[in-house]
Amino acid sequence: MISRIDLRGAAFPEGGIDRDLLPRAELDVEAALEKVRPICDDVRHRGTAALIEYAHRFDGVTMERVRVPVEALTSALDELDPAVRAALEESIRRARLVHREQRRADHTTQVVPGGTVTERWVPVERVGLYAPGGRSVYPSSVVMNVVPAQEAGVASMAVASPPQAEFGGLPHPTILAACALLGVDEVYAAGGAQAVAMFAYGTEECRPVAMVTGPGNIWVAAAKRLLKGRIGIDAEAGPTEIAILADATADPVHVAADLISQAEHDPLAASVLVTDSEELAATVEKELETQVAATKHVEDRVAPALAGRQSGIVLVDGLEQGLAVVDAYAAEHLEVQTEDAAAVAARVRNAGAIFVGAYAPVSLGDYAAGSNHVLPTGGCACHSSGLSVQTFLRGIHVVDYTREALAEVAGHVVTLADAEDLPAHGAAVKARFDWKVPGTK
Repeated sequence: MISRIDLRGAAFPEGGIDRDLLPRAELDVEAALEKVRPICDDVRHRGTAALIEYAHRFDGVTMERVRVPVEALTSALDELDPAVRAALEESIRRARLVHREQRRADHTTQVVPGGTVTERWVPVERVGLYAPGGRSVYPSSVVMNVVPAQEAGVASMAVASPPQAEFGGLPHPTILAACALLGVDEVYAAGGAQAVAMFAYGTEECRPVAMVTGPGNIWVAAAKRLLKGRIGIDAEAGPTEIAILADATADPVHVAADLISQAEHDPLAASVLVTDSEELAATVEKELETQVAATKHVEDRVAPALAGRQSGIVLVDGLEQGLAVVDAYAAEHLEVQTEDAAAVAARVRNAGAIFVGAYAPVSLGDYAAGSNHVLPTGGCACHSSGLSVQTFLRGIHVVDYTREALAEVAGHVVTLADAEDLPAHGAAVKARFDWKVPGTK
């Protein structure tokens, strides 16, 4: 059901483990790029007409417009199961608590008397937020995208989610209800690469945006890569993944349940256990057999995900090697289920989010921890962060110098300009003075 990789006794160069030895899904975004290019070009030139055509071709729906009527949002919220509404409201409340604290304050540094540099944090003016709608419905992704954008102060935002034949060509009603709860009334029934192109180029119904965020399939990732530069992006999200660093103190029932919880997302989802306990590994394997037999989505998601090359149990010599492995793997989600888990988690350098101890499963973070679940995948956690308020802010340096402050440093500016053979740079400083600047020619 799940393979083993035995790294015990292996010798690795100091400070590194070959990432190619570790489980990872294959995701050929470059190949997908050429398939989404004509779709994006078509949306650029034909706008809404192209989106309607692709909705018919890819989603099997017929529609006359792409923007969702406000009445449909209101109706979806009115008809939402009260228990689901209460859960979404609590998820929103907790996410706001965390993300509100992330907002940076402007800061001014006095470099010299009369010379200051201020760093201003300015929100992106307009963003497009993508909520997937393939095998599952993700109102939680609406929360995770909208809340940080709102807390950052983004003035204009639009949500796109694939049209569903089952719901008359509209996105899933729970998606619509989540948008209504959050006060977002600009929603589009568009999915895949064509939704990203809609946001990037604009259509008769949708104004262009400056940034697109949110998880999606390989076609969404490819469109983000293609259009990056015209739009800002958060990341090229790949298949979801969990790594669990565990020792003999971990509960195999918990470990197996958490591996399965990630596997049910997608057949390419990665579920990886890193442990120095042969006994835990063997017990988890038995637990997987028992728990998989009792779960849903076995044949189309869970079983192929656990059996795929992207999943496995990695045996290591001890905690130090285990830490090196999880840092090399740089998981989207990392659970630490060890003795003194908090101290071990504090030593991890590379992870999208870290879940500490037996009572912080990834599913808590997916919905109601207050953290954000839009996280870097495919090892990108070694250089990238998850979605946050900072994603939607730009730092702008404001330079304010008096005549005297410029005169004091002018000689250095001119000298450096000459050293770079850019004399006009120096001349721009000299032009501001009717005397020779000390130290200049």
